[in-house]
Amino acid sequence: MLTRSLTGLACVFLCAGTAHADWMSREDAVMGTRVYAEVWDDNPAHGAQALDAVIDFMRHVNELMSHYLPDSQLSRINARAGVEPVVVDPELFDVIQKSVHYSELTDGAFDITYASVGYLYDYRRHVHPTDAAIKAALPSVDFRSLLLDPVAHSVRFAKPGMRIDLGGIAKGWAADRCIEMLRDRFGIRNAIVTAGGDSRLLGDRRGKPWIIAIRNPFDRDHIVTKIPLADVGVSTSGDYEHFFEEGGVRYHHILDPKTGKSPTEIRGVTIIGPTATDTEGFSKGVFVKGPVEGLKLIERNPGLDAVVIDKNGKVTYSKGLEPPPVKAPQK
Repeated sequence: MLTRSLTGLACVFLCAGTAHADWMSREDAVMGTRVYAEVWDDNPAHGAQALDAVIDFMRHVNELMSHYLPDSQLSRINARAGVEPVVVDPELFDVIQKSVHYSELTDGAFDITYASVGYLYDYRRHVHPTDAAIKAALPSVDFRSLLLDPVAHSVRFAKPGMRIDLGGIAKGWAADRCIEMLRDRFGIRNAIVTAGGDSRLLGDRRGKPWIIAIRNPFDRDHIVTKIPLADVGVSTSGDYEHFFEEGGVRYHHILDPKTGKSPTEIRGVTIIGPTATDTEGFSKGVFVKGPVEGLKLIERNPGLDAVVIDKNGKVTYSKGLEPPPVKAPQK
C-alpha cells in the first residue's frame, strides 16, 4: 500500500499497488501549506511541464490572495476598500463572489469577513482577543456588507473595520482551476491536485479509485475510515492544524462569524462534492453549524456528502455515505 501523506493534511490518499512509472508528481510549499500534484502522462516531458504549470499557478494565486503579503491584491483590499472601491483581477473577484455564494448557502456560517475579528488572533504566539475586543469587532463581520461590482471587478466595504481572508476557500478554488488547466490545456485525464486539506480529483487511478483515508483528530497516527473516490472534490477541516489551549479553552483557526470564537462541537469534518471550491466552503459551514445542523445543511444540498467527527469522537456519515442495509439471508 502506497500512502500519499503530506504534512498539514487532515486526510491522506491511499493508492493500491505500486505507482507506475508514468505517474509523475510534484510537491512544494505554497499558500502557507503543502501543495501536491500527481498526473498520469505517457510523455515525461509533457507531464513535467504540466506539473510545473500547477505549481506556478498556485504561486500566482498566493501572490494575489495572501493576507501575509503586504503587496497582494487582497492586502490592498483590506487597506483601501473601507474608503474607496478597489479594482482587482478577475480571478480574485471570482473567489470573493463565490465566497458570498457559500455564505448565502450556509446561512452565514461561512463568511470571509470573519477576518474582521480573526486578525485579532495569533495562534503561533498564543494570542487571543478579549471578549470586549470581539464585541467591538463583530459588527464588521457581515458578508452582506461586501459591495461587489461585477463590471468593474471592484470591491468595497460598507462598514468600517471590515477585513476579508480567503484562507477558507482559495486553496479549493485553486485546486479546481489547476485540474481544469490539466484537462483542457494539457489533455490529462487522471490527476490529483491537493492544497492543504483541499483536493480535486480528475478521473480515477487508471481503473482504480483514489482512496481517501480520514485521520482521527484525536490521534493523527490512526485512520477513522477510508472512502473510494473519483472525479470529485474533497475538503477536510479540523481544529488541530492551527490552535493553542489556555485555561481549558481550545482556540483554533476556524471561527464562528456570529460569535468571533472557535466552535467546540466538532473536531473534524470531511466534505465530498463536485468541486473543491464547493467542499471547502461547505466544510467550514458544517464545522461552524455543528454536527446536527451541519449534516442537515449537507442533506439540503444534493451532490454533497460528509463525515463528521464530534467533540466526543462520534463519527457520523451523511445519508449518501451510509452503508446500505443488509438483509438477513432467508432459509
